[in-house]
Amino acid sequence: MPVTVSVVALLMCVPVQAQTIAPVAPKAQSAPEDTPIINDADFDAALPPLEETVAPALPVQPEAAPVPDAPTPDTTIATETPEDALPPVTATEDTELDAPLPALAGYDVQPNTTLVTEDVLPEIRYATVVDGLHEVALNDEFKKLSSLQTGKGKAVNVTMVRARATEDEALILRLLKSEGYYDGTVTTTVTTPTDKSGTSLPNGTVQVHITVVPGPAYRFGLIMANANPTLPPDLIRNALPLKTGDQIIATQVLAAEANVSVVMQQSGYPFSKVGTRDILLDGAKLTGDYTLEVDTGNRSRFGGFKSDGREAFGADHVAVMTRFRKGDLYDNRQVDDLREALVATGLFRSVAVEPVATGTFGEDGTEYVDLLVHQQKGPARTLAAEVGYGTGEGFTATASWQNRNLFPPEGALIVTGALGTKTQDLTTTFRRSNAKKRDRTFQLSASAGHNVYDSYEAYTVGFSGLVSRVSTPLWQKVWTWSYGFDITASKEATSGLKDFLGEADSFYVAALPTKLAYDRSDSLLNPATGYRASAEVTPQISLSGGGSSVRTILDASYYHPMGAKAVIAARTRLGFVVGGNLEDIAPSRRLYAGGGGSVRGYGYQQLGPKDDTLDPTGGLSLFEASVEYRYRFGDLGIVPFIDIGQAYTSTTPSFKDLRVGVGIGARMYTNFGPIRIDIATPVKRNKEAGEPLIALYVGIGQAF
Repeated sequence: MPVTVSVVALLMCVPVQAQTIAPVAPKAQSAPEDTPIINDADFDAALPPLEETVAPALPVQPEAAPVPDAPTPDTTIATETPEDALPPVTATEDTELDAPLPALAGYDVQPNTTLVTEDVLPEIRYATVVDGLHEVALNDEFKKLSSLQTGKGKAVNVTMVRARATEDEALILRLLKSEGYYDGTVTTTVTTPTDKSGTSLPNGTVQVHITVVPGPAYRFGLIMANANPTLPPDLIRNALPLKTGDQIIATQVLAAEANVSVVMQQSGYPFSKVGTRDILLDGAKLTGDYTLEVDTGNRSRFGGFKSDGREAFGADHVAVMTRFRKGDLYDNRQVDDLREALVATGLFRSVAVEPVATGTFGEDGTEYVDLLVHQQKGPARTLAAEVGYGTGEGFTATASWQNRNLFPPEGALIVTGALGTKTQDLTTTFRRSNAKKRDRTFQLSASAGHNVYDSYEAYTVGFSGLVSRVSTPLWQKVWTWSYGFDITASKEATSGLKDFLGEADSFYVAALPTKLAYDRSDSLLNPATGYRASAEVTPQISLSGGGSSVRTILDASYYHPMGAKAVIAARTRLGFVVGGNLEDIAPSRRLYAGGGGSVRGYGYQQLGPKDDTLDPTGGLSLFEASVEYRYRFGDLGIVPFIDIGQAYTSTTPSFKDLRVGVGIGARMYTNFGPIRIDIATPVKRNKEAGEPLIALYVGIGQAF
């Protein structure tokens, strides 16, 4: 083979000329097979040097002319067949293989119904007896944390039982030390049941017996704090409510140390840190000397304010919302109060307040610290809706849109619309919260509305202003107040549309509404304990010659819990208008009784003086009272109630002809207050006056 390859390579390097191939005469005798075609010396001489081996371009070779009568080479490969050659394989017929495959849709697959089951681990039972823990009142705590108790008396084998017992030994020692028993010992025996011959019984109950010897209790010896001097000097020791001779109990120690941290930050030390404790035990005296490490940091006073993050308003407005002044001794409670006020604005996704050292010291050596407010403002726009129903009022849907920070800081624009079967109103309000002072609100409102009730119909436009300090669900206040002005122009008539077309009067009124309220209840929307009282006084004058008058409304309510699920609630209201005749006062400003917030069982403003057509005309005084029993179970509740009241033409209530309504309500409690549904009926119903058999009221919040 190597010789053949070399010859071919050599031939490829030589130009090929067109030539005629002559037939070659056969030789008489063939050369031996091992005779080389060319010897090695001639072969090496014919090879060109490697660097000169560049193949010339091959000339195009003309097609060779056919050789006449040239013999056709025989390419048949001759093979010899041995005498014992196998006979040819003949194909066998298999009808199953030749048959066509069945269609998949018609193939019936039978599922394998054989269940594969896993081996169930063996199980043994065990019983646990613990002696010695009752003496130190730790048995209940042990049962809560015990591995043996968690296993509920079942285990795979005795080894598992022993492992659980070992864990419980360590648990008991920790519990003993937490109560001051540092020398306690625990021994455990695990006994497997056997027969009379001593052979273990496979189905018997393993007995685990734990014996506890608590030992003597250690008590506090010396109690010391390792810290820099403080003002007052005994600040830390007084904040550490541990006494010499008291038993060393871990929970009391932790609570005392937490109290030190709280008191320090309330007493001018914002950067104080409670460190490690050391208790040196004396086995002879059975005492432990206690030492607490405290890093007091610098005594500090309030300085200025800083702000960072996505700000809703700047540090200057933060200063308006504080209840302390620059130079006051630092108190962490004031910082928490500031943070709660910031949250109550509703302008933040998150907000945090932290003290920052300034390195500036006063004459007394205290350091001024700034408060850094980290702000992440949230969306300022809110869209809200509310739907209510009341007998005599019909359905009312109220929607509002507001941007709480359209005019920073905290300058809100509010648009409110009400659409109902009896009322249609549109009000636009500008409100500035925390206006130059914490919790003070200033607002201006413009409104237009149409109201049509059984008592009167009125078209009204008004403009008002109010300065107030009010409660919110997030920030309920004890004292609230408001004062302002109200200018109203209206066209009103009693007894509905028919009289309105023929006998409507125009009223132009200027009023100065004022209100003072005191609230000691525990919730604004769902009170369960406490009481409230308020007085609203509104001097008003008719600009169209109707004279002047003073309208006064007094309210009081009381809430008393009856166990964990029930509350007794009671309220009363007195109202009177002094000065002016009934005819000179606009119907919308007179006093009425009846409805969901008044005397349930009657229509809205249905009680009181009536005209010849039995339509209410309103009065100059009123009296109302209510009692409810509010019973709650989970997120639902029922409220049986009784209401009483009446309105009068006299300037003071006469308490005569009082009307009574009784009923029952349902409550669904949510995170924004209870949803209220009340059903009531009047007692001694007057059908001629159009009093309903059943009155329905739906709203948010309790009735009072």
